[in-house]
Formats: sequence, structure tokens, C-alpha cells
Amino acid sequence: MSLVELKGIRKSFYGVEVLHGVDFSLRAGTVHALMGENGAGKSTLMKVIAGVHKCDSGSIRIDGKEVEIESPAKAQELGVAMIHQELSPVLEMSVAENIYLGREPSHLGFVDYAQLYRQTGELLEELRIPINPRAKMKSLRVADQQMVEIAKAISQNARIVIMDEPTSAITDNEVDSLFRMIRDMKARDVGIIYISHKMAEIFQIADDITVLRDGTYVNTWSASEVDNDTLIHNMVGRELKEQFPKITVPIGETVLQVNNLTLTGQYEDISFELHRGEILGFVGLVGAGRTELMHSIFGMTHPEQGEIYLNGTQVQIKSPKDAIQKGIAYVTEDRKGEGLVLPMSVYHNTTLASLKDFESSGLIQKAKEDKVVAEQVEALGIKVNNVRLPVKSLSGGNQQKVVLAKWMITSPDIIIFDEPTRGIDVGAKSEIYKIMCQFVSQGHAIIMISSEMPEAMGMSDRIVVLSNHKYSGELSREEFSQEAIVQMQFKYM
Repeated sequence: MSLVELKGIRKSFYGVEVLHGVDFSLRAGTVHALMGENGAGKSTLMKVIAGVHKCDSGSIRIDGKEVEIESPAKAQELGVAMIHQELSPVLEMSVAENIYLGREPSHLGFVDYAQLYRQTGELLEELRIPINPRAKMKSLRVADQQMVEIAKAISQNARIVIMDEPTSAITDNEVDSLFRMIRDMKARDVGIIYISHKMAEIFQIADDITVLRDGTYVNTWSASEVDNDTLIHNMVGRELKEQFPKITVPIGETVLQVNNLTLTGQYEDISFELHRGEILGFVGLVGAGRTELMHSIFGMTHPEQGEIYLNGTQVQIKSPKDAIQKGIAYVTEDRKGEGLVLPMSVYHNTTLASLKDFESSGLIQKAKEDKVVAEQVEALGIKVNNVRLPVKSLSGGNQQKVVLAKWMITSPDIIIFDEPTRGIDVGAKSEIYKIMCQFVSQGHAIIMISSEMPEAMGMSDRIVVLSNHKYSGELSREEFSQEAIVQMQFKYM
């Protein structure tokens, strides 16, 4: 008998059905990977189990008994815990307070902090998580915050744990720790539903795999019975002929030159050049200084020393507004927190960075704005039924395209892509890559930060490697090798 069984689950938003009678089941003591392109309905289906959304029709059974899950509290009561892709800890509270929030041990009506920290310490020790129970959540790295969320799920005696993109912001070593914890949970007969776009880890950790496509159930396999190509074909409904559709573009003159840029504690003595027609990859371990360097080039922070030249002329980039005016755009790695205003419409997010271009005598020229938005939706293939819908209603891949549309309207000469395909499915990745290639083929240039080695080597013309805030070296496309890049990453460690 299945631990969880869903039958005929349907769910609509804004009059559009996004789950079309989906079936799914989870066995106790197993990891069941749920896969599909962004917009396939994976997270929505999981939020139905977690009580975040109530299904319109269909049935949910836990241990063979039909249940109604009308709220997260009811889901928790039934033994369901969901670790969301976007973590939402209470940053000013301690690790212990976050884990037992609303369930704190008490004495005479007051929180018993001695007991709280003691039982949290015992829990973390049992799970082999080396985190201080008294540490504030805001002091932890994202990876450690994620471990705390897992500990919280286990502390609730959850029998069904849903993990939505749990490795999207953690290192390989931290992935190993996560997988160890997953194996420990399996040994306790916990069932784990695992959402990820990373094929290698799916085959490493999953027992069963289910694919959804466009809100519809496609198939379920034992992980040992299916291969990478079959999964991709079933996810996208078409063959992806080339994972990285890199095209050869003539490399032109230098468009950006950075000399000896330094910001203490962030990056040190960094120099490089970017040429027209080029995708310049930036690689380094988490904390190497890649994003911090790009923040300065985009005017978000200010270097203490060094020089920046655009088209041979030295410039001072005082703010992001100044950078935009100088032809630089920045596609942030945190599209939901920094790239978009989620409650706002697709329409208004698209024109957010260029409203001045639609202004005349203090008024917005509506017809002009309508035309530009429609052109961007068509040019970038943004899948949306109505541009007036909130951008939060779109899949991750389409949200990323809205971020791109916002910047394309500013007519940039240089785009900085920080983790351009994080949390995006294989089909949408291919579309983003094609947009990047088209952009550089028009004589523009791209800087691409990527933590995915195949992506960095597949899409870059050159790769610059940072190690512990320092320039470690660079490789031409002909010199690319994973071994050489890894060695450079550890040069100053």
C-alpha cells in the first residue's frame, strides 16, 4: 500500500486549469523524484499535498485513508512537511526557535529556553548537522538554513517530506550531506518527494521517477529502468538535439575592461576584458567573489580601487541607474527577490526598468507601452495567457524571460547573467541559451556567472576563474577541462 496516493487532482488559477487530473503515489522509505519542465505543475501538485492549495477535484489518500488537506496545519497534523525552494526563515530568531516555532517547550506558561536549546542540540547532533542552536538564522548560509528546514521537518515527526529544488544554492559537499540525511530518513521509513532539474542527482538519490508535462501525468518508472534521454524526451515532448546551442560568433573589439578592481573582503585585484560577440564565463566556488564583483560593475557597490573602461573610455558607475544608462544590464540570480516584483503583472514588470522611455509630458504613452510589451512576449516566447496576470503565476523559465524582456527594452550593450538557468527546466534552459547566442550575434557581449560546470563550458567563449576573492586565471574554449577549472578554483584556498 502506498504511503500517499493522489488520484485525478485538478487545480485552476485565474480561470486557467494547471493540473489536469494528475495521479501520483509515494511508497514509504523511498525517494520519489517528480520531474518536468517549469510550468509542468510539480510545485502546484506538491502544494496541494502540503495544504497550501486546495485541489478543485480529485482524492488524496494517506495510509489508504482518504483525507482533506485544507491547510498547512492540517498537512502537518497528517505528517506532511514541505521544504520550499524559496526558504522563509525568521531571520532574527535563533535556529532552535525556527525549528520549534509554535511548538516551543514551556514551563509555567513561558518558553523553556534551556529545554528548547537542549533538545535542538540533541536533534542537530543526531542528524550530524554542525550548527549552533543559539545562532541567529540571519548569520547562516543558505545551505545551512536549508539543513535547519530539514531538521524542522524531522522534528515534526513528518512521514512525508517534500523537497523542492533542495540543491539549487548549495555546494557539492553540502549535497553529499543532504543525501546522507535523506538516506537516514529513508531508513526511518519516511517517504520523500524530490523535485529537481539536475539529472545526475536524480539518478543518484531516487528510487522512483514521475514526469509531469503541461499539468498532465506522463509516466512513472523505477529509477533503474529509465535513462537520461528518455526522461528529457518525456519532459519536453520533443527531442533536444543539442543541450548547449552555442553558435560561433566573430569576436570583436574590447567593450569592457576592468583593471585591478578591489573591494576589501569581497574581491581583490581583479582584471579582465570582455569583447563584442563574446560570452565570458565566470566560475568559482560559492563565496569566491563572482557576484560581488558584478555588483560593483553594475553600480550596486563601489570598489575601493581599480578602473573600469567602456569602449576605451574610463567610467565611474555610481548606481544601477547609471549602469543602465551606460548600456549595462544585470540579470540577478535571485529573480524572485531582486529581478521581479511578484505581485505586479507581467506587463508592468516588463517595462519597469524603462518607464521613462514611454513618458511624454508626464504621462505614460499606453499604446507605445502595449506595443513594446507585445513585441517582447512574442520575441522571447513568454508563455502567458494574459499579460495582466501577476508574474508570480508564471513558471520559473517564463519568469526569467520576463526579467530578460525588462532588460532588452533598455537596449543594453552588455548583459551580466548571474546563474541564468538556476531552477529552470531543460527545455527553458535551451531557450535561454538561444536568446543569449542571438544577443551576442548582434555584436553585444555577455558575462555569465555559472556554478554548473557543463553550462559554463558549454556556453562560454572564455572562462575566468576566481578563487577566494582573487583572479586565479582564465581559459580559452580550446583549453576547457573540468580538471583545469577545479584546480584553479582551489588555487588560493
